[in-house]
Amino acid sequence: MLNTFTTNSPDATDYLKAIISSKVYELAQVTPLQAMPKLSERLDNNVLIKREDRQPVHSFKLRGAYAMLAALSPQQKAAGVIAASAGNHAQGVALSAKTLGLKALIVMPQNTPSIKVDAVRSFGGEVLLHGTNFDEAKTKAIELSQSKHMTFIPPFDHPMVIAGQGSLAMELLQQNAYIDRIFVPVGGGGLIAGIAVLIKQLMPETKVIGVESRDSACLYHALKAGHPVSLERVGLFADGVAVKRIGDETFRLCQQYVDDVVLVDGDEICAAMKDIFENVRAVAEPSGALSLAGLKKYVKEHQIRNETLVNVLSGANLNFHTLRYVSERCEIGEKHEALFAVTIPEKRGSFLTFCRILGQNAVTEFNYRYVDEEQACIFVGIRISGEQEKLSIQNQLIQGGYNVRDLSEDDIAKTHIRYMIGGRAPSHLPERLYSFEFPEQKGALLKFLETLGTTNANISLFHYRAHGADYGDVLAAFQIEEKDGAAFEQYLDKLGYAYQDVSTSPAYRYFLG
Repeated sequence: MLNTFTTNSPDATDYLKAIISSKVYELAQVTPLQAMPKLSERLDNNVLIKREDRQPVHSFKLRGAYAMLAALSPQQKAAGVIAASAGNHAQGVALSAKTLGLKALIVMPQNTPSIKVDAVRSFGGEVLLHGTNFDEAKTKAIELSQSKHMTFIPPFDHPMVIAGQGSLAMELLQQNAYIDRIFVPVGGGGLIAGIAVLIKQLMPETKVIGVESRDSACLYHALKAGHPVSLERVGLFADGVAVKRIGDETFRLCQQYVDDVVLVDGDEICAAMKDIFENVRAVAEPSGALSLAGLKKYVKEHQIRNETLVNVLSGANLNFHTLRYVSERCEIGEKHEALFAVTIPEKRGSFLTFCRILGQNAVTEFNYRYVDEEQACIFVGIRISGEQEKLSIQNQLIQGGYNVRDLSEDDIAKTHIRYMIGGRAPSHLPERLYSFEFPEQKGALLKFLETLGTTNANISLFHYRAHGADYGDVLAAFQIEEKDGAAFEQYLDKLGYAYQDVSTSPAYRYFLG
């Protein structure tokens, strides 16, 4: 515990003092609180966005990092600091250390994209590439901090880091003292803990609402359990909040001061990224748009009107090629595109009859491949105005005698199947389908194939998509007898890649099974 705090269990008053006396503005900027006029009109609320992408490292992480480094003792500063991160925390620590004239060593996983490694080095940090994931990098960083007597700077679970992030809340109240609700992205909980502990002392009527990605909801599950829990796995699209376990101190504060938590999926995040660009011409990283996605969902679910709502654009460090994936998914996330599997008779004029039922609805995608003489299954995308229109179109097709399956929420269909329609395996082959998350690093595919080469399984389907992120999505099918299934999954476990058996996927059954 740094000497800024006089107790090992700081209370709200201790945090308030630490936030007010924090030295973050020796480096951090007071970021704008901007109006979102188009979205405000659409949601019938006054929606504001806090532009933390305008910080020197394009992320709020600078606040917590600098607050902790500035509060170190002279002896600690002389020995230098060390951190583990593959993202925004690494850049915050590196620039803070450079500003204060300290040595900084950042341990990053070996598969960290070069753009992030180069960014840390450009801010003056020394980089050590170690391990295949964040946990291995963190273990190495803590080991080195002890052997080299350097101070380890955690990304979120430390009172001084929390206090630094809390400076954002002080700014908000100075910029607008009439905020009804603040929506905050949650990863390890440092930002929301700092905001909540200050807001609830100065403006207790203002609601603080956490927003988590549904596939990395460590705060939500901790609140349900009454204590921090470790998630088995986390999704990587919103990598800035891909945290398996909420911090102990951040959880203590969140449990006491946070009013609610809302969960969103990847498509809703993509839709929020589009809203941010259209309203303020900013390009957010996925985790940076998380709080707006939650705001939109919360407003709809709770029928909120005529309130002043703030969302925090927490960061804008993303690879440009991620935008390809975002552009594909944002319309579905906004409920402006529906995807269907429709079985039609294989006879002359069937396509024309189908299109006549759709009437004036705009078709965004149509995939068809002849299968047999009796019937055909088509994959169709249709532009819609909302959920009610989707249901109306589905009912029209059913009344027209078609077998229809809604695939709008089927991730396998959206990520893979829509790009693969056109072939099927012979019906006598036993086939099992798996989805994988591949690290974007040299040799990942070779490792995959070499490991499987020791099995008797034959690959009968393979589809790989890169998103410009730290990982890629793979869909693969294997010819495996039922009796060999358990043994085969033992080989998959050796890979160390996240995988899931998706053999029951409706889209796969319709188009490729």
